[in-house]
Amino acid sequence: MAPMGIRLSPLGIGVFCLLGLGVLYHVYSGFLTWRFSSFLLGERAGDMVDLRELLAAAVRAAELGGEEVKAVRQSNKLNENSKGKTREGADEMLTQGDLLSNKKMANLIINSFPGVQVNSEEHLGEDDKEAIYWDRVVPNEIKEIVKSSKLVSSDSITVWIDPLDATAEYTENLINYVTTMVCVAVNGKPIIGVIHKPFTGYTAWAMVEGGSNTKKRASYNEKTPTIIVSRSHSGPVKELALQSFGNQTKIISAGGSGYKVLSLLDVTGNNQDSADVYIHNTYIKKWDICAGNAILNALGGEMTNLKGEDIIYTGSDGNEGGLLASIGLDHNTLVEKLSPKTSK
Repeated sequence: MAPMGIRLSPLGIGVFCLLGLGVLYHVYSGFLTWRFSSFLLGERAGDMVDLRELLAAAVRAAELGGEEVKAVRQSNKLNENSKGKTREGADEMLTQGDLLSNKKMANLIINSFPGVQVNSEEHLGEDDKEAIYWDRVVPNEIKEIVKSSKLVSSDSITVWIDPLDATAEYTENLINYVTTMVCVAVNGKPIIGVIHKPFTGYTAWAMVEGGSNTKKRASYNEKTPTIIVSRSHSGPVKELALQSFGNQTKIISAGGSGYKVLSLLDVTGNNQDSADVYIHNTYIKKWDICAGNAILNALGGEMTNLKGEDIIYTGSDGNEGGLLASIGLDHNTLVEKLSPKTSK
């Protein structure tokens, strides 16, 4: 018996082709609709987020926040007040610069990447919501350094925003200490960090296993390191540093955690102190330190608590164990020098 086959008349062929085109159109148009909605929402298939895109958005958010911070300071209308006391008893200042910067930075991230968790130092109320979006443009500088996209699930991401680091110094017009910062943590690990200095225009950014626009210095002094500490409660930290590293140790007091992390890097020409180790011995908020932690990790440095334990960027917004940050030095050796004093 001859094999059976299907023969189509010219009319049948035409109908089949039209049906095929219809199916293709339906599928393709649906794909375009999905892609367009993904474009608007900053999402990808399976609610995935491209970390390179999130880095670009974080840089833009820090810059926009910095514009607000600078404009308020230059207007001299800070509307400053205290929002409470720190654990050390100092006034925790809040200004118009904090609020307007937070409005720009938080709205840009929330609107552009609606699936991610955003934690910011300042509250974003219903009246503060603004239709501001990232423009979906990844700058060439980022493309040249971070060569490829990296997709992660949006529910694994926490974005930490500090809309104005060093507010106390900001009110005193010590503007060189002031930064705006964004950090992206994935499953609690700091992966993307952005530190922007509004009054110099300098921005440092990095992505772990992606690259950075900054770098570590050529050398560090391990024998007698220069230690940078907080100017707001420097006494106990200075005592700890001198006991651990000797009375000849040079101590720099400075404002702002972002500024202190930059002091460990090669940022010559940006009106920046230079130090070898950053120490903080009390409670500190995670939005103050996450961006610096990510940048140091990307460059081969470390930021831990004083016991050498990693800081996890989920859950509570505070880090209880103090802070030790270094790059280009043996971090474990630094922990060992500090441990007899911190364990008392």
